[in-house]
Amino acid sequence: MTQVPSRRTVLLATGAAALSTGCGGGGDNDGDDADTGSTASPGQELTRTSDVPVGGGTIFKDEQVVVTQPAEGEFKAFSSVCTHQRCTVADVSDGTINCACHGSRFSIEDGSVQNPPATRPLPEKQITVDGNSIRLA
Repeated sequence: MTQVPSRRTVLLATGAAALSTGCGGGGDNDGDDADTGSTASPGQELTRTSDVPVGGGTIFKDEQVVVTQPAEGEFKAFSSVCTHQRCTVADVSDGTINCACHGSRFSIEDGSVQNPPATRPLPEKQITVDGNSIRLA
């Protein structure tokens, strides 16, 4: 006689499989800072300066970059992949870059951890500002 697994067994197995694949579905989940899967290329225009709010930022999911403007005319860029478990950050507000997966928050000024569980800052990305254009360096 073949025994059919219970609903609970199926749900537990499905949950365990999801957890083993890591969070966010991006990157290589090995804990290093390598941004695998990024489609960003040097010289690529990311956005216009007017599209990045002062005291906030804009996330570019495909390029795995977040561009911030901590003060008027000052632009910074960081990896948009959280250093905790490689989720893509969700938004930028109140002076921090925020990961919705586990609540990590990073400074828009230097990428430093403002709220754990992340323990490492977001890696900085090099950009150039030419007139109104923000490009990857």
